[in-house]
Amino acid sequence: MREFRKTLLTVSEVNARVEGLLGADSLLQNCVVRGEILELKRHTSGHVYFTVGDAGSRLAAVLFRGDAVHVPQWPQVGDEVFVEGRIGVYAARGTYQLYARRLIPAGSGAQARAKAELQERLAREGLFDPRHKRPLPPWPMRVALVTSPTGAAVRDVLKVSRKRCPACAILVVPAVVQGFEAPESVARALGIAGSASGVEVVLLVRGGGSRDDLAAFDDERIVRALRSCPVPVVTGVGHEVDQSLADFAADAACSTPSAAAERVFPDRHALLSQLALQRRHLCRSAERRLGGLEQHLAQLRHRMTAAISRGALAEAETRLVRAFQELRGRMSQGIMRAEARLGGLAAALDVLSPLSVLSRGFISCEDEGGHPVVSGAALRRGDGVRLCFADGKIGAEVTEEMTSHVPGPGKE
Repeated sequence: MREFRKTLLTVSEVNARVEGLLGADSLLQNCVVRGEILELKRHTSGHVYFTVGDAGSRLAAVLFRGDAVHVPQWPQVGDEVFVEGRIGVYAARGTYQLYARRLIPAGSGAQARAKAELQERLAREGLFDPRHKRPLPPWPMRVALVTSPTGAAVRDVLKVSRKRCPACAILVVPAVVQGFEAPESVARALGIAGSASGVEVVLLVRGGGSRDDLAAFDDERIVRALRSCPVPVVTGVGHEVDQSLADFAADAACSTPSAAAERVFPDRHALLSQLALQRRHLCRSAERRLGGLEQHLAQLRHRMTAAISRGALAEAETRLVRAFQELRGRMSQGIMRAEARLGGLAAALDVLSPLSVLSRGFISCEDEGGHPVVSGAALRRGDGVRLCFADGKIGAEVTEEMTSHVPGPGKE
């Protein structure tokens, strides 16, 4: 018989090897365990130690303080829960356990307590405050639709949009809307939809289902994603009797996906009817206005006819004739005064005129270039000159130069 060589291991080496084997199993490193809480203890350090089990087995688990702060104070012994985490080895005791990251209620009682506590806490933060609700665009041209691309809800929304507003473009952002992965998937899809170019409003819809099917929409991650979306969000989740925390956080909540679509997409037929009605109102208003103006014009025409019949026009004509005569008289007087002043200026100008001096027997002398000769000393024998009389000019020649001159004042 063949003998096998045995390897000597320390306790720490055994635990390390077991931990390595567990760590190599990808399923155990990212798993969700469903079970009933059998034991639960909150330590003063903030860590939570608990045990989950089913009919035939149990599993120790720990939720460290950093993750425990995000869990509502709903867990109780006997609650059925989903625990997300990984399987690892606690070397100090040589045991393996579930290192939890999140706890989600699975039973109706635990779900109700979790929802009530989360609703109260988020309400204190103002996430459900009606004052934060944003108005919806009256005529959106691009809408993002967050839902399962294979569900009935997407078909319902597309059917309503084609009927009511076919010109509106729809961007479908796929998301898981049921199960343990739904909250993270929907929150991520809301972020994508809200940041898409040209999107004016986001529709978050899901068809009906059981209470467990709709539990994801009570998750805190979806509520915060709704409030952080940069554009208004309209929800249509479940049936008419269902109301989730997502509905409280949305800018508008509707009972079904079809109702949400009707809230977002305007009815083109109703709009056309409204435009026709407004047109009729405008026509009637214009007719009333024109009728009032015609009546006012008729009153003015009657008043004018009455004024003419009473002689008002004749009196106005008499005043106009008088004013014209007065204006003509003033103009005649002004013209006479201007003529008299012009005659005086002409007489004064005539006195100063050289022609007036020549008419009294004086003559003037010019050289051949037409320049006035003001001194006899400027002329020489043989120079040609012109003598200017009152009735004309004659040419002459200097035959004798000036030999003497008239002495000035004070000189012999």
